[in-house]
Parts: sequence; structure tokens; C-alpha cells
Amino acid sequence: LSLLTTEPPPGITCWQNENQLDDLRAQILGGADTPYEKGIFNLEILVPERYPFEPPKIRFLTPIYHPNIDSAGRICLDVLKLPPKGAWRPSLNISTLLTSIQLLMAEPNPDDPLMADISSEYKYNKQLFLLNAREWTEKHASQQKR
Repeated sequence: LSLLTTEPPPGITCWQNENQLDDLRAQILGGADTPYEKGIFNLEILVPERYPFEPPKIRFLTPIYHPNIDSAGRICLDVLKLPPKGAWRPSLNISTLLTSIQLLMAEPNPDDPLMADISSEYKYNKQLFLLNAREWTEKHASQQKR
């Protein structure tokens, strides 16, 4: 946590939620040249007792239109799951995970979707996907509301 505070990855902030070490919040700024540009996305990070031997549970609190993130904010990303299905290793840290999520936002993986309809839109009608993703970002993640 101190590493995240002193040297946060670009476009990412993370802090404790009400002084609880196992309950963190993070914000990821939507990357430039993505449909999430200028959006601020809030995430919840629950750190399990067995961390770093178990990955933290991370979910989006801000709605996002994305093939790998469902309406409950759950994220389909291999580093968030334990092997054999996942790629979590104790050497990974929360900073690495948030950077991986930021990368997933910029480059969705339509072949491993949580949202099949958004995935096929991304694959077969990219313009419509980009339009919808931008609209969701403006509606749910824009700074005007704050």
C-alpha cells in the first residue's frame, strides 16, 4: 500500500477505505485514445487473509461497457484467479494488478468474455462498441458529477 501511495502507476490511485487494511479503493483513469478516455473508474479491492498467497478480489464500482467486465463489476482477468485456471502468483502485487486492469481496459480480450453480447459487438461492429463504451463513460464515469 505504501508503494502505491509513494509511486503509483500512471493514471492509478489507491487508498484504504475507512482505515481497514483489507478494504481498499482505487481509481483508474480511462486511457487516452480509448473509449474510456477522461473517465474516472472506481474499484473495490478486498484483500484476503491469505494474501499474497491468494489474489485480492477486485471489482469495478463504476459501471463500464466492456467485454471482460460484467454488470456487477466483476473482471475476467487471469491474474485475478488462482492456478490452474488463473495466473496469480504471490510475486504479483496490487499495483501490478491495477496496471493489468488498466491495460485490459485499453485492450479488451473478446475471446474470453464475461459479456458475450458486448464481445461480439467488439469483434463484429467495433464502431458501435466504441460509441456505446464512450456513452457509458460519459454517463457513469465523467468528472462533471463530482
